[in-house]
Amino acid sequence: MIEVIGIEKSFQAQRVLKGIDVTFEKGQCNLIIGKSGAGKTVFMSCLVGLIQPDNGQILFDNRDIVKMNHTEKSDLRREVGMLFQKNALFDSMTIEENVRFPLDMFTNMSAFEKKERVDFCLQRVSLMGANDKYPSEISGGMMKRVALARAIVLNPKYLFCDEPNSGLDPQTAIVIDNLIKEITYEFNITTVVVSHDMNSVIEIGDYINFIYQGELWWKGDKKEILKTQNDELNNFVFPSEFMKEIKEVLREGRG
Repeated sequence: MIEVIGIEKSFQAQRVLKGIDVTFEKGQCNLIIGKSGAGKTVFMSCLVGLIQPDNGQILFDNRDIVKMNHTEKSDLRREVGMLFQKNALFDSMTIEENVRFPLDMFTNMSAFEKKERVDFCLQRVSLMGANDKYPSEISGGMMKRVALARAIVLNPKYLFCDEPNSGLDPQTAIVIDNLIKEITYEFNITTVVVSHDMNSVIEIGDYINFIYQGELWWKGDKKEILKTQNDELNNFVFPSEFMKEIKEVLREGRG
């Protein structure tokens, strides 16, 4: 579980985060949504320790990353998996070498143990036999699955996904959503997903947090979002008349 208490962050005179309180539960897909410029990226950067907030606490199972020194943060990051928006794969490395990279960096596992773990993770994302290929030889959806395999190779307690469906076609995006959801439940991970994809919100959003102008403006589950009367949230999630009609269909269907 991750508890965020009163996080604030300003850059010069601009207040970007204005006292956010939120809890991300273990074994759930916790989504962060909001318009561009709402503060999502800064918030995520604070969560993973890349930006130091001005005030507040970020507790990873009661361990406050805000108060940690560099060594303590490095130790915590071994428990964290990251799925980056643009995958961040190494072009000069094979798929196996890309997935193995965190094991080389952070463990003393034998070569045999690393091979077993890499093969397991590739199998978990349905990429058996792709070990010797290079990123340039596979599709965008496959690259995203490689990045997800790498994100879970250290068996993390916490998984952060930044726009995991960016640049993917709808069918492939559903595959990635399902993998994130399955892995979260299967390994009981605390998963935090920043997304603009409303299909992800409806399909995998166990708990949804809407950030608006640096504040946590709304929170609830994927059923409650269909019933909300919050104008800013409705305009973001269902911006057109067509989307509003879809909302009504979903609400009636999920009753």
